[in-house]
Amino acid sequence: MSAPVSIHTLANGLTLIVEPMRDVRSAAFSFLVPAGSVHDPVGQNGTAAILSDLITRGAGDLDSRQLTSALDNLGLQHNETVGVKHLGFSAATVADRLPQALVLYGDILRRPHLPADQFDACCDGLEMMLRAMEDEPRQKAMVELRRRCFPAPWSFPTDGHLDDLPSITAEGVCDHFARLAMPNGSILGVAGHVDPEQILSVVEEVFGDWEAGTEAEVVEGSRGPAVDHIAYDSTQTHIGIAYDAVPYRHEDYYAAWAAVGVLSGGMSARLFTEVRERRSLCYAIAAVLNSLPHDGRVLCYAGTTAKRAQETLEVTLGEMIRLGEGIEPGELERCQARAKSSLIMQQESTVARAGSLARDWFHLGRITTLDEVRQKIEALTVETVLEYIDAHPAGDFTVLTIGPEPLEVPSGVS
Repeated sequence: MSAPVSIHTLANGLTLIVEPMRDVRSAAFSFLVPAGSVHDPVGQNGTAAILSDLITRGAGDLDSRQLTSALDNLGLQHNETVGVKHLGFSAATVADRLPQALVLYGDILRRPHLPADQFDACCDGLEMMLRAMEDEPRQKAMVELRRRCFPAPWSFPTDGHLDDLPSITAEGVCDHFARLAMPNGSILGVAGHVDPEQILSVVEEVFGDWEAGTEAEVVEGSRGPAVDHIAYDSTQTHIGIAYDAVPYRHEDYYAAWAAVGVLSGGMSARLFTEVRERRSLCYAIAAVLNSLPHDGRVLCYAGTTAKRAQETLEVTLGEMIRLGEGIEPGELERCQARAKSSLIMQQESTVARAGSLARDWFHLGRITTLDEVRQKIEALTVETVLEYIDAHPAGDFTVLTIGPEPLEVPSGVS
């Protein structure tokens, strides 16, 4: 069972959110720092990604090997990620070791060594990952779809771009950290068997004198082409489709989520049953609702043979449009059942809950309880979902294909 959420904003702007979970023995944190890929300089996409690797290679009084040992000695399951807006630092361990973990991350976030002699190794690691993606067209299709359906720089790939790597320098990565790693705009979510007053005391001691900075402005640019093709010598074609939706903060978000769930919420959903099972057009198909702070898209992927690609595209677009013609009560009930199962698992996961706390604060400026989410899901009806679809119909599609030949987008839907 969770106790009431405690929220405290330090004088320097760092927001701490703590949710005690009395029935677990672990604790976790999710730390969001506003230094994500949206702030990569033009022509140097990948700067934030390199920083997320370099930043843990020594901090405070510890060199890279010593820092790794210190994290391991605490039994931390930790992860550093690059998001669109933030660098993310998450960790979980037994509850009584969490304060020590926060002290270590105080050094990582405030006093990293960012050693120049390890910069090339970070670049090499990122280059290998990006080249591996070139051999995974499904993953590449979704990255390239985002580059075309969202405006720059929100469309920048979080892991960077191969063509930009040679332009990134160690000095540029250090400058990225110096400009953007700051307490104001940073969010720390903590969940687990913890005492909020103790966590607040530790956070104030470790981060209280972290000097605030000037938050960077994001200047929005244009979107990519609505229909595009990347030539790839293969017997397969990979199709990415996007259309407008509402962001997480929108009052109709849960209706939007349900609409996508009817399309692609498991093996009984429409895209799977119609495109894959009944017509045998593709070997993989799925759609998700993707949200930026101010904008949302439905992103869909379908993998098929080159011979069946055109039909796959047409049938998939048709199913998206046909959603507005009606939804069966059973389709919505299956979406609600899956969501409730997910909520139960989240109640037992400190990592998931810490991440939700930080995400909610960033997107909403408040915390949604699991009970509130459950009530919103249970309140959905076929009528409310159809009202959302009527107000936000599938259309104005962005279509990106990877394969031997471009496809023809049917007239009237592009």
